[in-house]
Amino acid sequence: MYGRIIVAVDLEHLEQAKALLQRATQLLDDGGEIRLIHALEDVPGYIAADLPADLAERRRAEAAVELRALINPALDIRMTHEVRRGAASGQILQAASDSGADLIMVASHKPGLRDYFIGSTAARVIRHAQCSVLVER
Repeated sequence: MYGRIIVAVDLEHLEQAKALLQRATQLLDDGGEIRLIHALEDVPGYIAADLPADLAERRRAEAAVELRALINPALDIRMTHEVRRGAASGQILQAASDSGADLIMVASHKPGLRDYFIGSTAARVIRHAQCSVLVER
């Protein structure tokens, strides 16, 4: 069905990430690729000044370890992972563009009043994606 799938992973919601990854393996064509993407939001400068200098690098390294743990080596599927810095929706869309993805998979969390039907990241990805988007609830 799909040759290149981007799976957006929120490491604070690992159960949803595992469900997305499971579904992605079912939708992937033979010889296709799944790319796990996690975006680390930038810390505002006024807060960053009080944090350890190496905090950003430690956060990136920890996120990479958690993404790698999601990949099941027993599956005969090409999977990669990437930790990006910046707003999640923008990084997901950029990763899809960079890889020529034909499907983006993203979870929608419990909405607040501002984004009642789907989460704000999912809403932005849907509005701006150049490929199909599957939103998991």
